[in-house]
Amino acid sequence: MRALVLAALAASIAHASAEEAFVTNQLSDDLMVVDLATARAVATIPIGGKPAGVAVSADGRFAYVTSPDAKAVTVVDAATRQVAGRIEVGGGPLGIAVAPDGKTVYVADWYAAAVRVIDVATRSVTASIAVGASPSGLAVTPDGRWLLSADRDDDSLSVVDTATRERKASIKVGTRPFGVTIDVEGKRAYTANVGSNDVSVIDIAGGGEIARVPVGMRPYAVALAQGRGFVTDQYGGTVSVFDLATLKPVKRITVGDYPEGIAATVDGKRIIVANWESNTLHIIDAAELKVVGEVKTGDGPRAFGAFLRRTE
Repeated sequence: MRALVLAALAASIAHASAEEAFVTNQLSDDLMVVDLATARAVATIPIGGKPAGVAVSADGRFAYVTSPDAKAVTVVDAATRQVAGRIEVGGGPLGIAVAPDGKTVYVADWYAAAVRVIDVATRSVTASIAVGASPSGLAVTPDGRWLLSADRDDDSLSVVDTATRERKASIKVGTRPFGVTIDVEGKRAYTANVGSNDVSVIDIAGGGEIARVPVGMRPYAVALAQGRGFVTDQYGGTVSVFDLATLKPVKRITVGDYPEGIAATVDGKRIIVANWESNTLHIIDAAELKVVGEVKTGDGPRAFGAFLRRTE
């Protein structure tokens, strides 16, 4: 019976696009690569320094990993699964994002209320941008013009002009925003507010919050797919789903314990969730709104950021 169940799950998951998940396992100090087509781990890369944030470049060549305890960013060659370099950034690096053209990496420094700017060509910090207190999640608009920083202890979202590297606006959101996600059109952003148990919806061009959506307890991050928002609820062990058009709740899906990182596959068919306490990765069917797969990870998976890589 178990073999039949596993076979059914594998068949279902195989219909997903060819992608890999690069999962930071904070407590086991490594980065695990999971083939989503087979729902199997295919590599484990030692990182060190309690890795937390991760961002895969748009071309899929590199994965960039933050290590708060090491005060560094590790550069991983995504194809060879080898560490290609390490960049000292100081402070407390947490959230991370890569510009769409792959030339710049942005790193949130939790302790310094700043975002460090890394030049990919030289693998060095070239600038520092002042933002709000305790910056966590970062995201860049698809055109590369704006960088958004969720500033947890300021209850705000910083909007940074990437050309001038200056903060142009600070938008008040819910209490203690952590993860931030931008839609594919670059029009709206969504922050997961861990203190107020809701998601703020932000009009990027208008520079303001337009709505809040109630979700589960201690929301961590947001993924978008098929006209819906998917939110990890750390204390609920669930993923809250809401309609992006009406901003009304749709469903809560039970996943593992203490879900954190979440991302949608490029075809929008699957939602990938990292469960910190369960040491698992759950795969959700975005249309059926149910769990269709599970992968064991290392200890303390966070996968905070854009952790999926397309392989074809």
